[in-house]
Amino acid sequence: MRRARHSIQSKFWPAAILLLLALFAVSAQEPEGPRISTPEVLKSEFASVPCWGKERLEAAKSLFAKLGADDKDMTVEKFKRAENLVVRKPSHLASAETIVIGAHYDKVIDGCGAVDNWTGIVAVAHIYHTLRDVPLKKNVLFVAFGNEEEGLFGSHGMANAIDKTQVEQYCAMINIDSLGLAAPQVLDNTSSRKMIQLAENTAKEMKMPFAHASVDAADADSSSFVSRKIPAVTIHGLTKDWSTILHSQKDQASRVNVNSVYLGYRLALAMLLKVDQSACTDYR
Repeated sequence: MRRARHSIQSKFWPAAILLLLALFAVSAQEPEGPRISTPEVLKSEFASVPCWGKERLEAAKSLFAKLGADDKDMTVEKFKRAENLVVRKPSHLASAETIVIGAHYDKVIDGCGAVDNWTGIVAVAHIYHTLRDVPLKKNVLFVAFGNEEEGLFGSHGMANAIDKTQVEQYCAMINIDSLGLAAPQVLDNTSSRKMIQLAENTAKEMKMPFAHASVDAADADSSSFVSRKIPAVTIHGLTKDWSTILHSQKDQASRVNVNSVYLGYRLALAMLLKVDQSACTDYR
């Protein structure tokens, strides 16, 4: 997460997440038989977090490959001051309509960037794994964005490269940034109104708690798509003391509450499936 001033109003704390898991119901929107990743499987992804910035892109590529992505489906797109990894899942209807789901892979110098934002990369990669063989109506681009921390360069590059004649074909963008401390919440100040409502409604259907938790003057990759009038939302999982962990030596794998990552993964997965089954204009 690109940070500035820090103010967060979350009421959901890590100790409550175990109770949430007991109450958590599977969304009726999810298809039968997908590969749903368990908290135990997600936990294994944090046994070794890439702590050196230069290894993060290759580590993201290796994670997607491990979870079933073929080389032909993965490309590295280069923009000014950023490289994005894009994994494509085509529509089974040969539609031009597209959903983007992503997380930034880069980190600041301090710490391992486990919370910010290897949690997002893990969640997005496992959503890909879940949906890899599920026929979807829309194309889905799973993106690991580069250089978010220095100014959203990866997401700006991707969003600005969309031709103005094709913007209407981009139905929504779901961004995951910094799970791992608390139950998932939406960063209101970087999100579209209807996408915020989608997150709230989906969480309610899944019996999952929902919070509006803005970070004053902070920014995230969803903003790049909002600026192109593409509906977008950022999901995070931060507590009010997040600024003592993120962008510091404390951002280590030991800080990640895997149940927070699991809930964020399930919420974003259900939201993506709702967008896939909806008209492309529904969230504009």
